[in-house]
Order: sequence, then C-alpha cells, then structure tokens
Amino acid sequence: MFGALGRLASRRPWYVIGAWLVFAVLVIALAPKFEATTDQSEFLPAEYESIKAFELQDDAFPQQASPGAIIVFDRADGEALDDDDTAAVEEVVAGLQGQLGDAFSGVQAQPPSENGLVQIAVVGLADDVTGFEESSLDSVQDLRDDLGDLVEGTDLRYGVTGQLAQGYDSQEQGNRALEIVGIATIVLIVGLLAIIFRSVIICLLPILVVALVSQVATGLIATANEIFDLKASSDVQVILIVVLYGIGTDYILFFLFRYRERLREGEETRGAVAHALERAGEAIASAGGAVIVSFMALVLSSLGIFRSIGPALAIAVAVTLVASLTLVPAIVALLGKALFWPSRKWRQPPTGSRFAALGRTLGRRPAAVAGASGGVLLVLAVFAFGFNPSFDFTGSSVPKDSESTVALERLEKGLPAGATDPTTVFLHDEDGEALAEADLAAFGEALGGADQVGQVAPPQVSEDGATALYNVVLQSDPSSDAAIAAVKGSIRDTAHDAAPDGTEALVGGTTSVFVDFQAAMTRDYKVVFPVAAIVIMLILALLLRSLVAPIYLMVSVGLGFGATLGASVIVFQHLMGDAGLIFLLPIYIYLFVVALGTDYNILMIARLREEAREGKDSRSAAAQAVTHAGPTIAAAGVILAGTFAALMLGGNSLFVSMGFAISLGIAIAAFVMSMFFTPALTALMGHAAWWPGHGDETREASLEGQAGEDR
Repeated sequence: MFGALGRLASRRPWYVIGAWLVFAVLVIALAPKFEATTDQSEFLPAEYESIKAFELQDDAFPQQASPGAIIVFDRADGEALDDDDTAAVEEVVAGLQGQLGDAFSGVQAQPPSENGLVQIAVVGLADDVTGFEESSLDSVQDLRDDLGDLVEGTDLRYGVTGQLAQGYDSQEQGNRALEIVGIATIVLIVGLLAIIFRSVIICLLPILVVALVSQVATGLIATANEIFDLKASSDVQVILIVVLYGIGTDYILFFLFRYRERLREGEETRGAVAHALERAGEAIASAGGAVIVSFMALVLSSLGIFRSIGPALAIAVAVTLVASLTLVPAIVALLGKALFWPSRKWRQPPTGSRFAALGRTLGRRPAAVAGASGGVLLVLAVFAFGFNPSFDFTGSSVPKDSESTVALERLEKGLPAGATDPTTVFLHDEDGEALAEADLAAFGEALGGADQVGQVAPPQVSEDGATALYNVVLQSDPSSDAAIAAVKGSIRDTAHDAAPDGTEALVGGTTSVFVDFQAAMTRDYKVVFPVAAIVIMLILALLLRSLVAPIYLMVSVGLGFGATLGASVIVFQHLMGDAGLIFLLPIYIYLFVVALGTDYNILMIARLREEAREGKDSRSAAAQAVTHAGPTIAAAGVILAGTFAALMLGGNSLFVSMGFAISLGIAIAAFVMSMFFTPALTALMGHAAWWPGHGDETREASLEGQAGEDR
C-alpha cells in the first residue's frame, strides 16, 4: 500500500497537490465557525448532583438572575469608606443602569462590609444568557470602560471580578498565549530545521504544510462539533497549534531522513521518494494510528471536555497523517534535490556519528543500558504517587495581575471570597407540597454550621412553595481547593442530612461542578487509560507481528508516563512549594507523552526489525537501529519537546505546568525510553521478542522455515 502511495506521489505530484488544494478550499468554505465554551457545567453528564441542581433551578426559579459580575469598590488610599464614598457608589451604580448591555439584567449595590473597607455591586445576567457566550464575555470590557468614566473624579477605586470577569480574563490570556505559543513554535521549528538540514525550503515546508492542514483540521473539527453536538473547550485551539506543528514536523522528519538516506545511496528523486515512503510509511501510519486511538479513547470519558478534545485532536492528527503520506512526498518529488538548497552537505553521509558510538555501546552491553535507563525511569515514577491534584481553576488559568484576580483580593479585605459566586443549595419537596416554615429555618441554620460557610442568605421560595433556594457564601474563593473540599464533604453531607423526610437537598453552583469533575476524572482514569493501552498494544502487535514486543513496549511507555508525572511533582510540589498540580495534568500527560512517546518506540522498533531482517543478530540490529533511527528520533524529539515547552510562555500556571511536564515527557520518551530502554530490552530478548510472528527473520529464512513445516 505504501509503495503504491509512494509511486503515486512521485509520478503524479501535481495531481496530489491539486486534490489537496481543492479539498482544503471546500472544507474551509463550507465548515461552520469553530466555537468554544468555558461553561464547565456543559462538560458533565446529567446524573451528577451539580447538574441536577442546575436543572432544578431552571424549573423552580426560571426568572432567577445569576450574578454575572461583581464590582468591588474601595478607596484608593486604602481607608474605610465614608458616607460620601457610599453616596458616590450609589451614583456610579445608577449611572450604569442605562448603559448595561443586553447580557446584563441590572446592577444593585450592596451595603458596605462591616469593617467599611469594601462595598460591592452585583451585576445580574439577563434571561436566556448563560454568561459563556462570546458576546457576554466581551460585555465585561464594556462594563469596565463605563466604570472608568463614572468613577473619575471620586476617591473610589474599582475592579470587576466574578465568574464572567474571570472567564473574560482567562479568554484574553488564552488569546495572548495563542499568539505567543504560535510564534515561539514557528521560530523554534524553523531554527532547529535550519541547524539540522541547512535548507531554506525544508525550514518552510512544515510551516506551509501545517498551515494548510490546520485550516482543514479546524474546519473538520467545527463540522464534527456541530453534527455531534460536542462541547469544544476553549483550550483546544492553543493545544491544536502545538499538536499540529509538533506531530506534523515529526512525521515530515521521519520521511525526510529516510528520503535523504536513499538519495545518498545514489537513488534518483522519484525512486527515493517511493522507497522512503514504502519503508517509513508503515511506521508513520502505525505511529499516527496509535496517537489517533489514544485520543479517540477519550470518547469513553464521562466529561464532555475530553469527549470533545479527544475527537478534535484525533481529527487533527488524522489530517496531518494523510498529508504526511501524500502531500509531503508529492511536494518533495516536485522539488527534487532543490529541496536541500542551498546546502550541499546533504550528499555526504555522517562520519564518526555519536549515534553510531551509542549504538555500539548498547550492542555490547544491553543489560547495563536497560538497567540504567529503566532505573532512572523507575526512580522518577516513584514520585508520581505523591501527586496532589488541585482544582483551583482561577489560580491556574487567570493571571495573578489580571483585574478579576486583583479585585478578588481587595474584596477579601472586607467580605468572604465566596461572595463573588455563592454556592446554591436547594431544598425540594418530592411530592410537590409547600415546604414548612419551621423546616426552612432549621435547614438554613444547619447549613450555617458547615465548614467554610461564611453566611447563609434567607431562603427564596418558588411560586408553588415546593422548592427553596439558599445562597451560601463560602469563606474561600469558590474555585479554591479549600472550598471544593468543603462542598465535597461537610456542605453536601450537612445538606443531605438536614433535609426533612420527603424532601431532597441538592448542592449546586460552580464549586459543586468542580467537585463532580473530580469524581468524573477518577472514573475516567480507570476506564480510558486501560482501554487506550489495550488498543495501542493491538496496533503494535499488528505492526510487529508479535505478542511479546508490544507488552514490554507498553511497559516502557507506562514507565515514561510515571517518570514524567513524578518529575513534575518533584519540580512543582517539592522544589517550588506548590500545594498541588492542576488535576487535568495526568490526562494531558497521557494524551501527549503516552500517545506521542509510542511514536518514537514504533520508529525505533520498526528500524530494529528491518535491520534484523537483513540477517543481523539482535545486538547488532539494535546497534544499527540506534545508529540510523537515533538522529531522526533525536531531531523529532527536540522539535516536539520544544514546541510543547513554548506553552510555558503562555503566562499562567496551567500552561507552565503543562508545558514543562509534556516537554520533559517527550524528551524522556525520545532520549531515554526509545533511544536506550526499548532497543536494549529487545537486544536482550533476542529472537523471543518477535514471537510468534518471527518478524525479525529474513525473507529467505521465513520461506525455508515454511518449507520445512510443509515437509
């Protein structure tokens, strides 16, 4: 199959390129707009308590205005507010009433805090507005601009915080991160390719190809989201850039190294393209297939955020894979040897290669190499057991110098941090009867005694009297670990225990959503990881025609995962003193380190099998595999690790921890796992590694064995 693709690309390059351009134009022209959501509740199934609470609120309190934003007023000199300041706040609020956009229903000033240092005004959301639409987020900036004009000339200082403001600041940070990561990724790829190939055209090739692929992939993802009603996370586009450029460049390198090797042996352009694709195509397709399967396994997640990001990334990788097997060879065939311009050293095979020396060392002492590399992975993996998940979305995704964060800090001088987004607790009579006044009072009193509860507002009762809503203000930021722990434990337990017979208590709000996120993630770890591992093992078994090699290859990938998480724990929790790491980190490490790390294992083991089929013993085959595949894996690993390291420039702790962990994991996968551990184990196991398919045998030996069996 790959030989046929190679012949098509080398003999009819214009047909292949033309077909790609037509396909791209159609997809871009017909695809809907890509839209993301930051509403965390949209990512949870209906059986979770927080979602049940949202549904009950919609039924019982359809006119209830959710707080869209919190305006925090204090004096610029830090002193307590006086009567003139309070009057100025009322005047500012009155001035806002006529200027609020369609996203807001109104604004109401609250009394100053007991110590007089802070006064807030609550801006409600309009009906049929969730607060997560693009227009709603944009309205935050309009509100801030209007406030600046109204406060001018007073002694007041203001800041807008709350869920909507934090969402806006997070979005702005994401947009800046998108620009920074995109620029850094392109500069890094161009720079590294210039060092490796010294060719202007090769430096530009991945950039131009991936630019086209990204437009096609984004269009197909948007179409899939619309057809299957998937909820796209707002982080997808940043991650998509890194994945497309990283994986795209890797697969192009896999092909180009093999193409250059064939040219050095004297083959002409067309023959070299066909041969390179025939030899590298299977490894590239298998590697891409493993990545696609890993991403698609996320459809088994109970969280919509992963059920959407999995197919999105799978679509992106699939488009990149097809382009690597068709478009790239066609372009290379069209350019011929001009591809390497202006370099002429590409004709010269490397002499005294460091990888040849590494290969010889590994071939002579595979046990020592396997023990040393495996020992490093194992020691780092031990620290993974100390991983402490953090659910502080605000601290991880919103910069510390953003207005919403600064305003929240000022609010805490006089009010509990939870005032920005109260937890909603519902008491509902299951028979639809009116709730008794005594039961309402007793339930509210019980809630006031739960951990982290700062105050409990008097209940609001629905028109039929069967449902009561209690706004509970927590002492900590609603997205903090302390608030999440309190809702998960004391607050939910208290509400459930205090509910009178015949009634049901439900705890809702943002903090409750995060609690259910935690439960859903725990379930997903037990389902998604094993399923993905089994399917990847099947792909490896089909590629290698072996049942033994896939087992230790997956063991090495598992060690790489553990080592990556363990190293992140060492750096962030032990050295930097962070209380924990964002709870999404293990799933992102799985997405990229396990899936992409398998790519390098496949490339190395496929080359090792090829060398063995030429009649070499297991140790010599391993040495030659490191010599020939080592430079490709090293170059691809550096580029891919570097592209993910660019996430550390994103400006918030989520991107910093993700960038560090994934780039380190890729480096471990490339330079420890694939370069040393995997080939050393294969050399030690010898012929047994390929049981029962004997994929390491030469064609002649296989035919002789088959003839012997026939006799």
